[in-house]
Amino acid sequence: MTHSIETLARSPNSLAEHYRSFRVAERLLLTGHSHQAWPDVALEGQKRAWMDAAEHADGKWSHVARRVERVAEGYRALMGGCTGDITLDTNTHALVVRFLSALPLRDRPRIVTTDGEFHSIRRQLDRLAEEGVEVVKVRWDPVESLAERVAERVDDQTAAAMVSSVLFGSGLIVPELPLVADACVRRGAELLVDAYHSLGAVPFSLDGMEGAFVVGGGYKYLQLGEGNCALRVPPDCALRPVVTGWFAEFAELADARVPGEVRYGTGPARFAGSTYDPTSAYRGAEVMDFFVAHGLDPDFLRRVSQHQVGLLADTFAALDLDPAVVRLHATVPVEARGGFLALEAPDAGGLHQRLLERGVRTDYRDTVLRFGPAPYLTDAQIVEAVERLADVVED
Repeated sequence: MTHSIETLARSPNSLAEHYRSFRVAERLLLTGHSHQAWPDVALEGQKRAWMDAAEHADGKWSHVARRVERVAEGYRALMGGCTGDITLDTNTHALVVRFLSALPLRDRPRIVTTDGEFHSIRRQLDRLAEEGVEVVKVRWDPVESLAERVAERVDDQTAAAMVSSVLFGSGLIVPELPLVADACVRRGAELLVDAYHSLGAVPFSLDGMEGAFVVGGGYKYLQLGEGNCALRVPPDCALRPVVTGWFAEFAELADARVPGEVRYGTGPARFAGSTYDPTSAYRGAEVMDFFVAHGLDPDFLRRVSQHQVGLLADTFAALDLDPAVVRLHATVPVEARGGFLALEAPDAGGLHQRLLERGVRTDYRDTVLRFGPAPYLTDAQIVEAVERLADVVED
């Protein structure tokens, strides 16, 4: 089935019937930035995971492998121009840690990043800084020049640059990332791009960044739920993660091993971990197929996102609320925004709670209140959610 912005905007939304378990037509779920609803087919995937375990016991892993490959293929399609390998794990932090452990930090003890990175990178780098790694944080604002300023800080002592494609706090797209890639190539450093807040909301391309590592996940815009994260590893990567699970040598286990030598499997195995709950892969494979069946490709999802985020911004602006209480986090065109609208509010937590009491589910961090739409919402639901914010502010 194909959909259009018009069939999604009106009531009933043409996708909503496929999300009955989450009751998306009955609730104001503006949690799209932190947790989008799952289509009902995801439950069928979870049931199949159970049945395969019951039927095949330890023989289930060949069935798991097919689901893992389907999820990896889905991520490859979301990363435009993606060659190389896709390694899956349950969260991006596990993948980031393995990436960091593969860097030559003794010889190049410097990492360049921004002060706008998500906590999976931010906290780990802060801890490494306590142990003597030089962590250079470039201020994210103004975002228009962020890539250029990060590139300028990459030098011969830099092991890696780590930067997001969309900033998780402000929701703003980081332009000109190939500038960072070029700097890393010139200086012999690695580049890791956190594309979590792009995939499913903003088309992502590796053009000009062919040598980059990329992390992303499906907890948010891709509706895959927990446990479905990915690391894109560039072709011919020879890095040897220090933090390494036994799945990384899985292909080698039947071979004779050389004493004292830690070997790595080929392809996605190089950055692999170890035994995990495979239920998420079944759920993820079903949802990846669902997106294809309904024409929810990156370009269409971007058009939907721009329409919905634009509607949020226009509705908010028309309310003319007290800027001392809540205001747009950044005044930029919708083309510069990712998949949610960030509002600056000194009491963002309080507004979030009062909205929840009025039936509107949002998401917040510190002083930023975030409205995250999703394709299964109608225009009327989006407008009503923002108008209830006006009621909260007036009260």
